[in-house]
Amino acid sequence: MDQDRDIALEIVLDVWQRAELFLAGLMRPWNLYQIGIALALLALAWLLARLVRPRYHNWLRAREGWPKWRLRFGLQLHRRMVLIMFVLLVWPVVWLMQGVTWPSRSHLLAIIGTLAFAWLAIALLTRFIVNDIVRKVVRIAAWVWVTLIIVDLTDETRQLLDSFAFSLGETRFSLWLLLQAAVVLTALFTIARFASHAGAANISRSEDLSPSMQVLAVKFLQVVLYGVAFFVALRIVGLDLTGLTLFSGAVGVGLGFGLQKVVSNLVSGIIILLDKSVKPGDVISIGDTFGWINTLGARYVSITTRDGKEYLIPNEDLITGQVVNWSHSNKFVRVDIEFGTAYGDDPHLVRRVAIEASQTVNRVLSARPPVCHITGFGDSSVDYILRFWIVDPSQGLTNVRGEVFLALWDAFKAEGISIPFPQREVRHLNGPGTAQAEIT
Repeated sequence: MDQDRDIALEIVLDVWQRAELFLAGLMRPWNLYQIGIALALLALAWLLARLVRPRYHNWLRAREGWPKWRLRFGLQLHRRMVLIMFVLLVWPVVWLMQGVTWPSRSHLLAIIGTLAFAWLAIALLTRFIVNDIVRKVVRIAAWVWVTLIIVDLTDETRQLLDSFAFSLGETRFSLWLLLQAAVVLTALFTIARFASHAGAANISRSEDLSPSMQVLAVKFLQVVLYGVAFFVALRIVGLDLTGLTLFSGAVGVGLGFGLQKVVSNLVSGIIILLDKSVKPGDVISIGDTFGWINTLGARYVSITTRDGKEYLIPNEDLITGQVVNWSHSNKFVRVDIEFGTAYGDDPHLVRRVAIEASQTVNRVLSARPPVCHITGFGDSSVDYILRFWIVDPSQGLTNVRGEVFLALWDAFKAEGISIPFPQREVRHLNGPGTAQAEIT
């Protein structure tokens, strides 16, 4: 630790001396001239950007047929018009000065132009990173590192970062090693992400795989790609994990106890995908939740109900609990509705009218004809059950029941069939003034 502290102090003093020499060199006449030229070019770039920006903005708005990524890139050019103009102005001046005078008299201006071009390129390229936080972190880190390369301070910076270190077992972790690992991991994970998205798109277009097998193949591809990216990154940075065997074992035991439910849901998700008990698009009901499966995740199943709510059901609940899959082997679903008619109505006529009325509803299948049966003789009515089939349970069950009930109402009214309701007769004994009453 003392040796690392001495190295860090030596590096800081060396950088400080070089900074003093650099600041003293700025006071030389030709360096001041170059700084003045750079400031003048920056002012000219600002004026040109003021003139070009409105015309470029109008031209960009007229490009309606362009894809979104191209429009966004054009918008980035609009926002950085001053820096673009400065880069376009500074390099011709540098080349002109190198041709007519000594190279040392344009060296500082060339460094300024290189920095400006590097910052512009980084700002435009990092715009393709979707995540805002990751994009900002990558952009700032790239700006800092490119600046260090241009001003020739990479070796000192690397030694300084490597001096801040700690040991864990036999493995030495330095700030430089951790930064390397973060950069390599980010790069490889980004490549793995693009590869997994491309592979998922190809798998989803395959007609030979069932929906559940498509989800399983995508999850397996993601695990393989991210796992390979992780271990390849560790190999690239030269991190030796053999010294962390005891530590990793303790961490593994702790994670095993703390993440029991997470692992259970992951394993349950794999089982669901393998046995194909549920798949995207199936209509299921679990408990009081009824809806169709939107996505199968590694930890949960997303179920969308008819009222637009999205429930995230843990995979373990689908394995251990009772699940009604309305479309497991096929899409046919039988719907039952119960009703009653008066004793004075002909039951043969009631059954025929009920079947014909239900067939007038569009969603009721004619290939599987409805049936109507008497289920009992109630206190006030003859009880019936009407059974019909539909093929689109994802469109809802309550609404099709309501349409069939309306069709029955209209048909019964046309045929003079009445739907009774319970009636009670209250008879007062010994006159209306007494408190005793008989209810029949």
